[in-house]
Amino acid sequence: MLRDFLISLYLLATRLLFSFCKLLPEKNKTTFVASFGLNVDYVSKACLKQIDHQLIILKTAQCQFDFCTDERLLVLPFGTGNAIDFIKSIYHLATSKIVFVDNYYGFLAVTRFRPEVKCIQLWHAAGAIKRFGLKDPTIKTRSAAAHKRFKAVYNRFDHVVVGSDQMANIFKQSFGIEEAKMLKTGIPRTDFFFDLVKLNEAKLSVTKNYPAINGKKVLLYAPTFRDAELSGAKLHLDLALMKQQLGNDYLLMLKLHPAVQNKIELGQDSFIVHVANDQDINDLLTITDLLITDYSSIPFEFSLLNKPMVFYCYDLEAYEQERGFWSDYQLNMPGPVVKTTEGLVAAIKENHFDLTIVQAFAKQWNSYSDGRSSERLVNYIATGMSKVNGQKKKKHLVDS
Repeated sequence: MLRDFLISLYLLATRLLFSFCKLLPEKNKTTFVASFGLNVDYVSKACLKQIDHQLIILKTAQCQFDFCTDERLLVLPFGTGNAIDFIKSIYHLATSKIVFVDNYYGFLAVTRFRPEVKCIQLWHAAGAIKRFGLKDPTIKTRSAAAHKRFKAVYNRFDHVVVGSDQMANIFKQSFGIEEAKMLKTGIPRTDFFFDLVKLNEAKLSVTKNYPAINGKKVLLYAPTFRDAELSGAKLHLDLALMKQQLGNDYLLMLKLHPAVQNKIELGQDSFIVHVANDQDINDLLTITDLLITDYSSIPFEFSLLNKPMVFYCYDLEAYEQERGFWSDYQLNMPGPVVKTTEGLVAAIKENHFDLTIVQAFAKQWNSYSDGRSSERLVNYIATGMSKVNGQKKKKHLVDS
């Protein structure tokens, strides 16, 4: 298969270069590989405050995030096809003491780090609805070589950062790893939702960037991607009906998933605001009165704001068959599940939302996230991966 052959060539080049660079001295350095950015941003800022490492961020083309500037922080493009950038990136990975990744990266299958180096998975979501990793139904058609590669990548993780026991159980199944690798420090990016100053600053910033929201209730539509629509996404909503029924009181903001490559052309309409790709989703959530989503991981964090949600799933049965869910979707979502625009409009107009269900959902999925997750994680790094705040490991951080 051509795909596997090309991947094999890439991995061979990576293995050879990494093996050579590993002969060079290890540096007092932490390297991040970023596809999404928010978790990396929070942890890198905490590192600048709490440890004296040089920080390297390898930024993929998918990553839209603008990281802070600091004399100890270097941001390099990663995976662009540029040979010089590739060599620099592999050098930093091979000579770092700590490596953070925020997604699945195939190169990890061949990067055998030194025994003392720790590779930590900073997964980009606080919870999961659809199956992924070894439990993703779509990998059944992949080759034996691909399955071997997947397992090699997952075995490279020394720790996986989690915000709840619920998510820890999912990671154990998805990555085929044991409980001892779960680092229960909470999800760094959720620190934002406990910081009143940052929440207010975000509201002011978003309102300034999108003045049309003034005087309106904000509906944020943030769907996940569909594999068949990555390069040609479609908006499966009757916008004319929504505007007719809701336009007097509401404004609809549209935020596509970062994996979607095209922008949907909606023309000029006072009811709709198409949000820029690089707009921070957390900032958007602060001004959102009601979230409309589907199988996205956004509800796990949005629930911390204790606001209502509606789950618009026009393709529920087909999506479940293709991707698979971790649990009964309609039973476990913290809001109404609807399949048509008419049902969506009705749910919004009825306004019968039980926020106690949202609170319970937030507690279930964010039990270790309390506003100090970044600090706690970096403390763990700073004390040699063996102590936290000068004390022995606590069971709620790493269960052995």
